[in-house]
Amino acid sequence: MKICAIICEFNPFHNGHKYLIEQAKQKSGCDAVICFMSGAFTQRGEVAYLNKFTRAKHAILGGADAVISLPVAFSIAPAEIFALGAVKLITSLKNIDAVAFGCECGNEKEILNAADILLNENENFKNLLFKALNEGESYIKALNYAFCGCGGKKDFLNKPNNVLAVEYVKAFKKNNFNGKIIAIKRTGADHDSQDFFGEICSSSAIRSCKSKEKIKNFIPEYVYDDLKIDSSLIKKFNDAKKLSLIYQDKNVLSKIVGCGEGIENLLKNNQELSYEKIIKNATGKRYSSARIERILCANLLKIYKDDVLKYLNAELYIRPLAIKNNLQKEILSILATGNYPVIIRGKDVEKLNTKAKNCLESDLFADKIYDFLTCDNTNLFTVKKV
Repeated sequence: MKICAIICEFNPFHNGHKYLIEQAKQKSGCDAVICFMSGAFTQRGEVAYLNKFTRAKHAILGGADAVISLPVAFSIAPAEIFALGAVKLITSLKNIDAVAFGCECGNEKEILNAADILLNENENFKNLLFKALNEGESYIKALNYAFCGCGGKKDFLNKPNNVLAVEYVKAFKKNNFNGKIIAIKRTGADHDSQDFFGEICSSSAIRSCKSKEKIKNFIPEYVYDDLKIDSSLIKKFNDAKKLSLIYQDKNVLSKIVGCGEGIENLLKNNQELSYEKIIKNATGKRYSSARIERILCANLLKIYKDDVLKYLNAELYIRPLAIKNNLQKEILSILATGNYPVIIRGKDVEKLNTKAKNCLESDLFADKIYDFLTCDNTNLFTVKKV
């Protein structure tokens, strides 16, 4: 069985994601699609709109054949670590013939060229980067300046899915992946657009919407049936992040993944303000709001950068969330022949080495925090058969 892998969040699953899976199967020619999906918390440092088992079920109903949980240590990390962690799991399996991702450009050659420029960072690139930084430009603008000066396409890195796509390809190159790279052009609304038109809107528009009826045409019926508009969840999550910041020691905060360069001082100095003002006051040329959100989320979940680096270099585990019912035997057989133990029930934890156990403990802690915030009670060791 040939497998196409997709790295995803599906927060929540919508028509654009269904299109991505359909295109991945068609363009790869593979027998099945396995999604590697963030769990309770996402790469923006946000709480997931629906729990991971529900989102995994939606992915299966939308055409995927299995969904694997991405450890929280990677799922709430900066883009480079997010990609490296996901690719680490993908390349641990032996039947991955292709990988597909959505991006704004939809052009494999452009993605590969951009990855080569950013992976090599030659002397000219470094000189242009430092020149722009010394002139007071933000890191993002300086990076764009250096990228374009070394042959990169203008505005390419201004598109968030392009940036993630490049990080995926960089990670695959580092892991000597020889499979097919498939870039699927994003259709419908832009990544952060709040517009509703056609049949595909952004996930952020769905998360921000207060009316189920307004988003009905943009999500499959099975997603619509499970949606719960809960405006209190984000407030509870933000309150928890603020409280965790207040009680965290500044020196310990500096060790959180994504933190550094004195951000801990800025955050601690503003900890008595409202959550929104903490984010606003810490956002600027040096630090994006997304980075601040990720740091505060990682602080709540006790994800430290030294631990994340250990996990990136350790033998970890494969934790299935959902498998298509008629392919259960075949998929489990493929997972079992990979390099990492498959975690389905509590006793499987005994198979893990110390670092993998610590990584899994972070996952279980994140799941408990999510259950606390949502008043849910998920079975931590569950594989849905859909």
